[in-house]
Amino acid sequence: MLGELYPFVEGSFCRFPSQSNIYGLCQAGEQELLAATLKGKVSCFRYQELQQKVRPVAKEVHFTYIPVDAEIVSIDAFNKSPPKRGLVVGITFIKDSGDKATPFLNIYCDYEPGSEFNLDSIAQSCLNLELQFTPFQLYHTEVECDDGSSETVFLLSGHDQRIHLYKENASLHQFEEQPVERLFPELQQLPSNVLWVDMLSIAGGQRLSAFGCQNGCVGLALVKQTGPEVLQSWRVQLDSPISTVLLFPLGCQTDLSQSNGDKSVEMEGYNLLVTSTIEMAVVYRDVQECGFSRSVCLSESDHWDAVLCALVIDLDFDRQKEVLLGTYGQELLCYKFQPAGSGADGQFQLQWRRSFKSPLLSIIYLDLTGDGLRELAVLTLKGLHILQHSLTSTADLVLERLAQRVLALTAGSEPESAKVQDTEEKDAPTKKEECPAQTPPN
Repeated sequence: MLGELYPFVEGSFCRFPSQSNIYGLCQAGEQELLAATLKGKVSCFRYQELQQKVRPVAKEVHFTYIPVDAEIVSIDAFNKSPPKRGLVVGITFIKDSGDKATPFLNIYCDYEPGSEFNLDSIAQSCLNLELQFTPFQLYHTEVECDDGSSETVFLLSGHDQRIHLYKENASLHQFEEQPVERLFPELQQLPSNVLWVDMLSIAGGQRLSAFGCQNGCVGLALVKQTGPEVLQSWRVQLDSPISTVLLFPLGCQTDLSQSNGDKSVEMEGYNLLVTSTIEMAVVYRDVQECGFSRSVCLSESDHWDAVLCALVIDLDFDRQKEVLLGTYGQELLCYKFQPAGSGADGQFQLQWRRSFKSPLLSIIYLDLTGDGLRELAVLTLKGLHILQHSLTSTADLVLERLAQRVLALTAGSEPESAKVQDTEEKDAPTKKEECPAQTPPN
């Protein structure tokens, strides 16, 4: 039964010369992926038209100032916030000098007009920063500036129980470290090494920030972005290291049985998915109002070893998001929220699972082929899998939705037609009565 619901087919697989890790995959632009391996290699994966067919292409990108014996820890990339232009790539690595290992952060960004998005050119424009701590996750997020504009910055967690902020200095055309408390007061006084951080901008000029620590602590904060100011914060202690935290709205469910065909039922606010290395994954519901007081466990999520990665997306196009978990036990698990009756909380039920031949490290959902239909990129210990939606089932769904829309539009126009017809029928006898009363001309 679980296998029947699996919505993907294997599109392609790219094998890597050495293994990667949970921080080793990122999206670069709209239709490209960057995958880093531990032995200092970075590959760009994309689809391009070859011999009148769209085919997957993996190409090694030679980023400068990464030694051949370096071990890459994490990679991340983002497009600058408008009106600025350009792709920015960050790579952390550890260089083994024999007597000691030295960590570095390289930030790549080309300021030459016409080269801001050229990956080969960007790879040659490097800012090399020596670190005083062992790096973990490299993460980017958008912040509001004093003048009302937005800017994207890097956040880098380290083994020094701190998160470091790297922000662009526009006048110097380079990135530099700044005190994290200036923009992120919620990231001070951390209880342990942070393994994963996630942020989400919400209405009212606010944001939700979450982090998961090596000692099992999970932190959550509601922050007013102007200032900035921490409005409320919560913490909860779990029993094993936290592998992922993800903030998300469940979305809304569409009730296609209604006559207008698109009536939607809003789901409750924002939720926080927390996965750990030993315990079951858990979703905390409506966190901006309830903090950690409402929790729903994802049953069987601890049956396939540690959960290493997670993603929350709408896979079946019903406007309600599913939860995907990737495990060290080589399983990809999909959960869907099932609402309960009034006064009761719903549950996340396992919809399907798919086995791989090596542990899952990272998952990203993006449109690689540019056809409007996204693919699921799954990074495993051995390489990169690209899973594509079945075109047959997707086409059937499109036809079904179009038929429902036509039916809804037709049903909506029937009352108008009946009203016009009824008006004509009422007017007709009056005209008949008026005719005999007229005096014919001589």
